[in-house]
Amino acid sequence: MSKSTIQYWNTLAAANKSQWSVIADTNGELEQLTLSMDEVTGDYTRLTRFKAGADTSMFGGKSHDYPEEIFIVSGRLFDVAFGIWLEAGDYASRPPGEVHGPFICEQECLVLEISFPSQAVTSG
Repeated sequence: MSKSTIQYWNTLAAANKSQWSVIADTNGELEQLTLSMDEVTGDYTRLTRFKAGADTSMFGGKSHDYPEEIFIVSGRLFDVAFGIWLEAGDYASRPPGEVHGPFICEQECLVLEISFPSQAVTSG
């Protein structure tokens, strides 16, 4: 099986607002929209929207045992782990285990994330 597919559609159109879901325990400050998912491998592509004023400090930094790529579509986001502002057009390819975040967002920010749990690195 491969990642799900869908015909062209505007993810940001007001008519598709109901497709977004609030990320648990973020007080509504973060929303996500899964664009594509491979149910077998767990690989996925999604959009994450940080609302103006969002601050994920309560979660601390995080890492994954799999690689992921991010692209800042719009807005800007401060990555505390790296001490840098990520702005529209910035891209990162994170190796397994790389700590990132927490994130602080002064203005709304939209992030495209492509994650590869199928490529997880396990210790042992």
